[in-house]
Amino acid sequence: MRKTKLLLLLLVFAMILSSFVACKPEDENDNNQNPPVECDHVDLNEDGICEICQNEIPVTCETHKDATLDGLCDLCGTAYDTISVTDAMAICGDTPNEPTEERYYILATVKTVSNVAYGEMYIQDDKGGELYVYGTYTYDGVDRLTALESQPQRGDTVVLHCTLQNYNGTKQVKNARLVGFKHVEADISEYEQMSIADARAKEEGALIILEGVVAQITYANGYKPSGVMLVDATGSIYVYGADVAGNAKVGNKIKVAGVKDFWILDTETSSASKFGYKGCNQLSDAMILENDKGNHEFDKTSVEETTVKAIMDTPVTEDITSKIFKVNALIKRVDGTGFTNYYINDIDGYTGSYVYTQCNGGDFDWLDKFNGKICTVYVTALNAKSNPAGCLWRFLPIAVIDEGYTFDLSNTAKFVVEYHTLNQFLSNYAWNPAYSPSFNVVTNVSSELLGFENATVTYTSSDDSILTFITNDGVTKMQLVGFGEATVTITATYGETSHSETVTITSTEAANIPAITVAEAIAASKGDEIIVKGIVGPSLVNKVGFYLIDESGVIAVTGPETIFEGLAIGNEIILKGKRNVNVKDTTTHAIGQTYISDVEILANDYAIHDYSTATFVEGKDVTHIYNLDPLVDYTTTVFVVTAKVTVVESGYSSNIYLEAADGTQLRLYSSSSGQYSWLKAFAGQTVTVEVAACNWNDKSYYTGCALAVVNSDGTKTYNTLNFK
Repeated sequence: MRKTKLLLLLLVFAMILSSFVACKPEDENDNNQNPPVECDHVDLNEDGICEICQNEIPVTCETHKDATLDGLCDLCGTAYDTISVTDAMAICGDTPNEPTEERYYILATVKTVSNVAYGEMYIQDDKGGELYVYGTYTYDGVDRLTALESQPQRGDTVVLHCTLQNYNGTKQVKNARLVGFKHVEADISEYEQMSIADARAKEEGALIILEGVVAQITYANGYKPSGVMLVDATGSIYVYGADVAGNAKVGNKIKVAGVKDFWILDTETSSASKFGYKGCNQLSDAMILENDKGNHEFDKTSVEETTVKAIMDTPVTEDITSKIFKVNALIKRVDGTGFTNYYINDIDGYTGSYVYTQCNGGDFDWLDKFNGKICTVYVTALNAKSNPAGCLWRFLPIAVIDEGYTFDLSNTAKFVVEYHTLNQFLSNYAWNPAYSPSFNVVTNVSSELLGFENATVTYTSSDDSILTFITNDGVTKMQLVGFGEATVTITATYGETSHSETVTITSTEAANIPAITVAEAIAASKGDEIIVKGIVGPSLVNKVGFYLIDESGVIAVTGPETIFEGLAIGNEIILKGKRNVNVKDTTTHAIGQTYISDVEILANDYAIHDYSTATFVEGKDVTHIYNLDPLVDYTTTVFVVTAKVTVVESGYSSNIYLEAADGTQLRLYSSSSGQYSWLKAFAGQTVTVEVAACNWNDKSYYTGCALAVVNSDGTKTYNTLNFK
C-alpha cells in the first residue's frame, strides 16, 4: 500500500512537470557527468500505456538525457526539491538583507508579467504567498526570456532556480533562471467573443474576447511594453496589459480576453468627472489566447478621415478614445532636458496636442525622421489629460507616412477663415457705454509652412449700430456700440479666390458696475463680497484660476471652470467674488494664502493689455523667497528673480524648481512638473522669472507660482495652464 501511494504521488508530480517547457539548467555542477537515471514506470495506466513514455508497460525508460540535475530526472517522478512562494517569503525574512548564497527551486503560478523582455513578474501560490521576481534569464543564465520561442504568461506554472532577498523591505526573487513552465489554459467560459465595435459599446466590467491585428504597442516607464492598439474591420480599441504587449508584435493577429474598462489616471478622476470625461475606452486585465505571429496590415475600413482641428474640437464627453483617424498633420519635436515632446499639429502648425509618453519621449524617437514635415498620420486620441481647468486630448500615433504633402493654394481663403478668424468671436457679449468690449481682429495671414503670403481678411456687420469694425493705421478693431443681434460676415481673399462665412453675435446690456482696486481687495476682510477691476494675469497652477493685476497689486482668484470661457491673459475685467484666505483656524506656523474665491466675471473688454508690474519686487533672489517668514503674508507679492530652472522626475513623482546661485531651490507648487510644460523648455537654463509666493496648503514655508519668463528681448513666455 505504501509503495502504491508513493507511486501515485510520483505520478501526479510527474504529470505536472512532464508538461513543462523543459529548459536545461545552468551548468553549475557539470550535470551531464551525473550518472544516468533509469525510470521504471510500473502500473501507471490501466490501459497498459505509460502516461510518461507512451510505451506499453512494463518498460524501463531510456535515460532522460540533458534533463537532469544532481542526478534527479525532471521528467519522471523524482524531480526538483521545490519550495512554495510562501516558503520563499519566509526565507527572505522580515528585515533587509543580501541575496542568499543558496539557490532554491520555486514552483509557482505567474500572477502577472510586468516586463516580458526582462522576465520581470509576480508569482504566487495557493497559500496566499506573492513574490516579486526582479528579472529572469534562460536556464543557462545567458539570455533574457525573449530568446525563447515562447515565454511564461499570466496563469502559467513555472519552476525558477534563484536566490532570495529582502530588498529594502520588499521580498523578492533574485538571479532567477527559468527551468521550465507549463502553459495553463485560462477559463474563458464566461467571456463573450464579439467585434471591436460591439466591445466599444459594452458596459464597464463586461468580459470580452476580441480578434484583431496589433497596430501599435505602447510602453510604460522603463520601456516596458504596456499595451497594444487592436484593430479589426469594425474599429479599434486599446488593450492594456504587459502580458499582451510583451508577447505580441506589430502585425500579429491575436485573440485576447479582457475586461471592458474606461481608464483615467487616479489623480485626474475628479477633474475628469467635472468635465464629463469617461476615460479611455479599453480592455484591461487582458491576456493572449492565440497569436499567429504573422505580419499583417491593420484593417483601415473603419478609419475616419478628418483633421487634427476637428479632433481637438471634439468634446471630451464624446467617446473617441482609441478610435483611429487619418489626418494630414505636422510632426514637431521639442527637446527638453532629459525628455522630448512630440506634437501632432494640424496644417496650421499649432492646433493640436502632444504625444502621450511615459518614457520621456524615447519611445517615439521613430518620429524624428518626420520632424517638421506634414505627413499622412494615422492617430488616435488615446486619453485626455484632465486638470481643474479642463481636459486635453493626448495622441498616440499609429502610423506616419511621408507622402510629400503639398498644400493646395486654391484652398487658402477657406483655410484662413476656418483656422484664423472664426475662433476670434464669442456668440454673446455684454455692453454698456462705459465699458465697451473691443479687440483687434486678424486682417492678414501668411504661412511659410503652407507656402502662401498675405491672404487678406475683411469683416462687415449687418448692423453697425450694434457692432461695428473700425480701422485705424492698418489695424482693424471689432467694437460693440449697442444692444441687439448682428451678423458678421468674414471674407478671406487670396489671389483670385475668396471665401466667406458668417457668425451671429448678440450684444446684451451690462449695467454700470462700480469696482474697487486690487489693493482694496487685498485689504478687505475675510468673507467680504467684493467687486474688483483689473487685468487678467497668468494662470494659477494646481488650482482653477489666475492672477488679477493692476497698478496697485496682485491677487489670486479662483472659481468654476466656466470663468475661463472667452478669457485671455491681458483682458481687462470686472469680477465679483469673496475675499478669502486659505488657512486652518488652528494654525500657529503660517498665515496661509490670500485669494478671491467663488469668482464670477461681470464684464470683459476682450482687448489685450500688458499687465502692470508696478508692485513687482526686484533685486531679490530665490533664497530670499525660500526664507520668507510664513507668519507674514507674502502671497500677494510677485518677485522678479534670476534663477535656474531645474526639473526633477522619477517613476513616481516629478517636481520643478527655481534654483538660486547658492543652490537653494524653491519648489513651484504643482501636482507634477507636467503642469509646467511651458517652463520645461527652459530646463537647465538661467532665466529671469516673475514668481509669486504661494502657500495653498498651510505649510511652514512658501512655494512659488511662476507667472512668466522674461525673454532677453523683453517679451514674455506666460503661464497659460488654465486658459483655453
